[in-house]
Amino acid sequence: MTLTTMIAAVRKDLHDEDAANYRWTDAVLTRHIEHTVAEFSQALPLEEVATIATTAGSRDIDISSLTTRVIVEAVEYKTGLFPPSYQRFSIWKDVLTILSDDIPDGANAKVYYGKQHTMTTTSTVPLQYDALIALGAAAFALIEWAAYSVNRVNTGGAATPRAYRLEGEARLKQFLSDIKRLGKAGRVRVRQLYTPYDTPVSQSIVMGP
Repeated sequence: MTLTTMIAAVRKDLHDEDAANYRWTDAVLTRHIEHTVAEFSQALPLEEVATIATTAGSRDIDISSLTTRVIVEAVEYKTGLFPPSYQRFSIWKDVLTILSDDIPDGANAKVYYGKQHTMTTTSTVPLQYDALIALGAAAFALIEWAAYSVNRVNTGGAATPRAYRLEGEARLKQFLSDIKRLGKAGRVRVRQLYTPYDTPVSQSIVMGP
């Protein structure tokens, strides 16, 4: 689903389809959709593989080119071996350090990582999760409107901000529950591919397969 069609889907969920009297502008809904896609990406990032040359005599690999990186799952060095040779590693900022006994000699390493999804004129979010993105975006929009409308005159009366907040919180609770479940399922799937060395990998110092 593209960003344009997602905006239309969120408007439908919010009953905000009167083009002459929109409650939320396209720009505001875009911001909430981007927020939702970012949250979704933390649980189920877009899987990528990058081939990066090592530096002879150094254990450090510059991974600054892996933009919008969410997680590094595995590092293969040297490449082309069977079974694949996955290395222990740590990460600090944009430097990945191989912790195995062999010091890299300048050959290529493969970095298996997850990065943030995008939704513009195309989308990297799998189609089966479009409804989940719409749910999260609607939740953020309702909560934002509830905060905005406090102490403002509105046609729904004084109870309107509270009603919006409660509805938004209920939708957000469901969204967060669903992405938490997806995150657990994703970790199980990944660990079937790579035997973990220690704890899950993040952008801080973490041990990898």
